[in-house]
Amino acid sequence: MNRQDLSALRETIRSGAFSGHTAGLAPGKLQCNLAILPESHALDFLRFCLRNPKPCPIVAVGETGDPMLYTLGRDIDVRRDTPRYRLYRDGRFAAEMTDITEHWHDDMVTVALGCSFTFERALMAAGIPMRHIERDVTVPMYRTSLPLVSAGPFGGTMVVSMRPLRGGDIARAAEISARYPLAHGAPVHVGNPAAIGIDNLDRPDWGDPVPVHDDEIPVFWGCGVTPQNALLAARVPLVITHAPGHMLISDIDEDAPIPILAD
Repeated sequence: MNRQDLSALRETIRSGAFSGHTAGLAPGKLQCNLAILPESHALDFLRFCLRNPKPCPIVAVGETGDPMLYTLGRDIDVRRDTPRYRLYRDGRFAAEMTDITEHWHDDMVTVALGCSFTFERALMAAGIPMRHIERDVTVPMYRTSLPLVSAGPFGGTMVVSMRPLRGGDIARAAEISARYPLAHGAPVHVGNPAAIGIDNLDRPDWGDPVPVHDDEIPVFWGCGVTPQNALLAARVPLVITHAPGHMLISDIDEDAPIPILAD
């Protein structure tokens, strides 16, 4: 996607004319999960993410009170450039909206985290099918018993996403996704879901169920719902995130290294 097309897409989102999910938009550009929280909790949250890089891969950190993310794009404004946001107060859902300008405060810090859209495109380009994309549904996500390394009030267990793969594709999928550590990297578990505390694949905690055929094995990756869960469990007074599937689209190529983490 060229800069002119990307600028036009961003303006469409910023104006509120587009509020849908971003899967398939801006192919080749890095898309990001967002966590916006008070500075008083930001350092512990960053420690938490750094200690749990599989589900919480940091790609950018904004300056306190500054809504711009200059390392991800020259004109990205996190208050308006995501199609849909969710606002939580003291760990409880409060509202969903397309513009958070009126809720922005001078003590807020933005943390952008990598997204699985990146490695999914790489897998499909290699001929490995993604069933949830074929069915136009949201990838199934599950709570697990996999412990996280705590930091301050943030901790808990990992959330994973699941994709059924044929046995012959698993090693290649692991190799390809490992090339994208800022998009969750290689799988965290392959095979028996009960081994990581998942009782029933047909009942995901988030997203939609997808069938696992007889010649397939469930493969699990770290998931960006993990840091959101940790934020809510910590009962941070005010947290703003993207709505599921409604990512921040950056100017950065998916295959490019992120030069620095702080703006």
